[in-house]
Amino acid sequence: MHDHRRLGRELGLFDTDPLIGAGLPYWLPDGALVRHTLEEYVREAERAAGYRHVYSPVLGKRELYEISGHWAHYSDDMFPPMELGSEQVVLRPSLCPHHALLYRSRSRSYRELPYRMAELGGMYRSELSGVLGGLTRVRAIHLNDAHIFCTPDQAVEEARAALALIARAYADLGIRAARHRLSLPGGGGKYVADPALWERATALLREVLDASGTAYEAVEGEAAFYGPKIDVQIADPAGRETTLSTVQIDFHQPERFDLHYTGPDGARHRPVMVHRSIIGSVERAVAHLLEEHGGAFPVWLAPVQLVVLPVGEDQEERAYDVVRRAGGLGLRAEVAGCGEGSLGARIRRARLVPYQAVLGAREAADGLLAVRLRDGRRPGALPVQEVLRRVAERAARRGTALWDPA
Repeated sequence: MHDHRRLGRELGLFDTDPLIGAGLPYWLPDGALVRHTLEEYVREAERAAGYRHVYSPVLGKRELYEISGHWAHYSDDMFPPMELGSEQVVLRPSLCPHHALLYRSRSRSYRELPYRMAELGGMYRSELSGVLGGLTRVRAIHLNDAHIFCTPDQAVEEARAALALIARAYADLGIRAARHRLSLPGGGGKYVADPALWERATALLREVLDASGTAYEAVEGEAAFYGPKIDVQIADPAGRETTLSTVQIDFHQPERFDLHYTGPDGARHRPVMVHRSIIGSVERAVAHLLEEHGGAFPVWLAPVQLVVLPVGEDQEERAYDVVRRAGGLGLRAEVAGCGEGSLGARIRRARLVPYQAVLGAREAADGLLAVRLRDGRRPGALPVQEVLRRVAERAARRGTALWDPA
């Protein structure tokens, strides 16, 4: 059973420092590389699906969150306001109020809808020290968030497409959903009191799940304060479930922020706001990837994709030449030289690297690399250019496979 906190320290990905504070991990170079690659993957997938990316501030006036409903329903999880002259500003607990303001920054026509707005942005939760843990429960969260502003007739298809994006990402990342949950309101006063909007949003989400053929369980008490949601649940090695990805249909915030668009009839109409996150927070996604793969990331995500192992010092110059050629193809490659120990010891240390290329006297003379795959397979000695081409193609196609037939 893998613990992402231990793996993160062993692999030099992330750590914490008491002077920075609990629940505020920092990312080391290899961890930052994994995170950056994951973020770029998400942005690329979103661009291809018609999303437009924005940036919004991590602070907002208290009044903003009073309008959105966060202050009334969520303030226990927010950091206290900061006094700036006569104003109070708050570290944001969510990106959706900011995106609502960006949408209403100018008039919109029905011809522009659906308008898909995405941001990989920071948000902050005042979590108690006792619940903090590694990357799974932190106080500074970097969320892969998006909001789709659409007509009521477009909401089901937009939410269904979001579920499909999530499924594709899980396949590329090599992770599995434990189950899909339709999260509904429970008792108490933490939810917006508007039964008609809840019923309408819930009916649409059920339609989304049924149309996509997704099995799900309805669970009360797990909804957002403003509406129901589809939660994609993942499980850690001990079987504990957490939510990674979400899809929500929201009628509440468009009303609170008086959002509208001009319809074909020339009149003002209220849009629907679809909230969705493909991989949830980057922190939780990396934690789960570490535990799911035991640190053996898919090729395209691995901090080092190819390690070249010269058998003797005479082959080291050739090894560095291979690494330079690999870098020219966009690959992340390193040399594990003879000064780092015996060949066997170097191979063992590189056990999580997808590809190991042994370079002995014969290989160097013939322009070959003796390839060993992380899973134990040995394709044998192949020309350097063919090895690099195969690795580059495999990384570009993403997914979890290591080697393709010739």
